[in-house]
Amino acid sequence: MEKVEVDIDGKVISLEAGDLARQAGGAVVVRQGDTMVLVTATMAKEPREGIDFFPLTVDYREKTYAAGKIPGSFFKREARPGEIETLICRLIDRPIRPLFPKAFKNETQVVGLVVSHDQVNPPDVNAITGASAALMISDIPFETPIAGARISRVEGKLIFNPTYDDTANSDLNLIIAGTSDGIVMVEAGAKEVSEEDMMAALEFGHERIKKVIEIQIKLRELLGKEKLVVEAPKVDEALKSKIHTQAASSLNDAMQIAGKHERSDAIKKIKNDLTEALSPEEQEEKKGEVKDIFHDLEKDIVRNLVLDKQYRVDGRGLADVRPISIMVGYLPRVHGSAVFTRGETQALVTATMGTSVDEQRMDSLEFKGTKSFLLHYNFPAFCTGEVKFIGGPGRREIGHGMLAERALIPILPSREKFPYTIRIVSEILESNGSSSMASVCGGSLSMMDAGVPIKAPVAGIAMGLIKDGDRVAILSDILGSEDHLGDMDFKVAGTSNGITALQMDIKIAGLDRELMGKALEQAKEGRMHILGEMDKALQSPRDELSKYAPRIVQITVPKDKIRDVIGPGGKVIRDIIDKTGVTIDINDDGVVSIASADEEAAKKAIEYVENLVQEVEVGKIYLGKVKKIVDFGAFVEIFPGTDGLVHISQICDRRIKNVSDEIQEGDEIRVKVIDVDQQGKVKLSRKEALREAVPTA
Repeated sequence: MEKVEVDIDGKVISLEAGDLARQAGGAVVVRQGDTMVLVTATMAKEPREGIDFFPLTVDYREKTYAAGKIPGSFFKREARPGEIETLICRLIDRPIRPLFPKAFKNETQVVGLVVSHDQVNPPDVNAITGASAALMISDIPFETPIAGARISRVEGKLIFNPTYDDTANSDLNLIIAGTSDGIVMVEAGAKEVSEEDMMAALEFGHERIKKVIEIQIKLRELLGKEKLVVEAPKVDEALKSKIHTQAASSLNDAMQIAGKHERSDAIKKIKNDLTEALSPEEQEEKKGEVKDIFHDLEKDIVRNLVLDKQYRVDGRGLADVRPISIMVGYLPRVHGSAVFTRGETQALVTATMGTSVDEQRMDSLEFKGTKSFLLHYNFPAFCTGEVKFIGGPGRREIGHGMLAERALIPILPSREKFPYTIRIVSEILESNGSSSMASVCGGSLSMMDAGVPIKAPVAGIAMGLIKDGDRVAILSDILGSEDHLGDMDFKVAGTSNGITALQMDIKIAGLDRELMGKALEQAKEGRMHILGEMDKALQSPRDELSKYAPRIVQITVPKDKIRDVIGPGGKVIRDIIDKTGVTIDINDDGVVSIASADEEAAKKAIEYVENLVQEVEVGKIYLGKVKKIVDFGAFVEIFPGTDGLVHISQICDRRIKNVSDEIQEGDEIRVKVIDVDQQGKVKLSRKEALREAVPTA
């Protein structure tokens, strides 16, 4: 076994290899504290035939035994990956995928297993590092090492690979991956952080990433295998020339058609004409090569139009945002809704209010508890004019939903001010670039339409980059084709005060400080424009919740009275729910939350609870109900759960032989509390209440 390590700001990160999983192509254990991640990388021996993509699979699993836990499921074993594991799979996949040779087609699998977890140090960013290290020492043709890092900011101080407590107390949660030359991936959530502070955190993280990369290189020198040589396919220059002659001019014209489907139809016709111009041999035997040459031509035309003429496929300027239209309150029966349309991207977004009963229960390796804000993103095939089977959410949908959720969390009201569970659902109805950012805008508007008192509206924009040597163009509000053919997908969401979420993926070696700074500044200008358009549709949250949303009223009862509200086996609280139809939740601090869309029902439930917990006041007159008559008096309930004795001598001014001569069971009578003894027994007087003849309490 070989072990290398580095100390960064007092955090020791070590890489161990050569002892575990020796039949894998490469296997590395990354350790920080007592958190350990085993990451393996393996490839198939032969390339996969007949494909035009790189068949890479990334899997990440958190084993509960790592933290000394047993799974809580019925089967008591880990099942399919949860949301957190799926998101970390994406964090690993995104930075490494662009760094493999284009011609490499062998099935490749990277697997990360959390095998020890100290509940202090998160394993996710070290899994990114482990994937790179495993690939570096393997025979897989991966030559450019990367490393992952998390940066938090607590009281103005930047912290590398913070603990869970540090992250919980920070106003910035930034995950980055990078090479020695630049940053290739960013995933961030922030509490309205400025562009300048975000840049400072990115630079801080990149400097430390370089140190982690150094130990990977050292480990490769100790254990590295000989790499598989992948030869780039030879280009048939005659075929390339023929395709360019046949298609270049018409393709250049087609790329300047603004409409997505019109442009797509024109390109399809050019392909068909090209196929007819080729010989039968070229059509069959060189089908794949023809496709690659045509794609490269398409890519070159789009990039050159932007770099040479500052012209985009839909005719916009580089910093222009597509036309925006907004409808709020579109759906009559939902609590809040918005239709956000930007160009050919459209999101129908709804906001639904619920109670604590609707919170999502979470039980993962890192977190156990409940979640009261949910954002779900759906991407049906019809939104791109395609036909596909509708199944559960894929990795992309989970990732896009989490990005939008992260962008909106910082502007939510506190639970004390607004004790609701909130679910946002974004249905993408049209897609041509940045549907996740449309979900951010629509999510913000739908909450405002529902009457959620958010701190400020949030807008999002997707930025692109085309770079060829010294020629550079930064694009605002990119189209799907610009994302596909460009070098960067850079999504920024935030309020007018600062950034709340950021996601970036780079297809080139890395992004330097100057370019990233320009991209952030241009993104800010676009974001402010979109916020202005949103303001035209809805300036602030509505004054009242939808009439279909539950009203939640909270009252606090003494902790020693909680059991009185609940009753034996929950009997009392169930009785109140049955009588009023409300939803009731009570926490350990004595906060009782009563929810109902019927205001009168909520008031009735509050009255029941207040009666259950009120204290008996000596000298106060109550309207009570006679519950039982005995020889020496009558027991009268003065409010639910509390009764007292009216002695026969206290029933009226004259002497009586039988209590039933004056009152009967079920009668409502006025009584005055004359004493409460040390055992809590209440003594009542009817005759004194009759003498005073005051209004009933």
